[in-house]
Amino acid sequence: MDIQQDTKAKMEKAVAGLKADLSKLRTGRASPALIEHIKVDYYGTPTPLSQVGQISIPDPRTLQIASWDQAAIPLIQKAIIASNVGLTPNIDGKIIRMSVPALTEDRRKEIAKTVKKIGEDCKVAIRNLRRDANEVVKAQEKEKVLSEDQSKKLQEQVQKVTDQYTNEVDKIVDTKTKDVMTV
Repeated sequence: MDIQQDTKAKMEKAVAGLKADLSKLRTGRASPALIEHIKVDYYGTPTPLSQVGQISIPDPRTLQIASWDQAAIPLIQKAIIASNVGLTPNIDGKIIRMSVPALTEDRRKEIAKTVKKIGEDCKVAIRNLRRDANEVVKAQEKEKVLSEDQSKKLQEQVQKVTDQYTNEVDKIVDTKTKDVMTV
């Protein structure tokens, strides 16, 4: 696999990781991503919530979990409370409902800072991938596998890919920040 494609694939994974991390942040709107990663102690096995029941959104501020096993409902409630996501589960027969409270202005600013930090961490990871790719290119140039011109051209291509993914990270962070700051 050539250096540029390999670097591009790794940067794509970094951006996918950023999207996954940001999806877990609360924005005042209900989203299954807020709770689906929570592990429920289901018959002694830590099981993701999404495998114990169906998570749905009946309205923009409510999350609902329909458990496939009636006996798991108290376990789900206990896991959500223990996870510290800031939601209070209410059992209603065979369904667990949670209302997502509106965020305070201070909390919104705090979450926006977290979004920017996660974005910056992702950009650092992308720049590290660029550095690694450039080191490989320079090593190949030293071993006379690549000419000086080929080396410069490859490094420029790696820089273009880096710029592309850095810009994508900025767009994702801006969108999430606006989403968090919208009342």
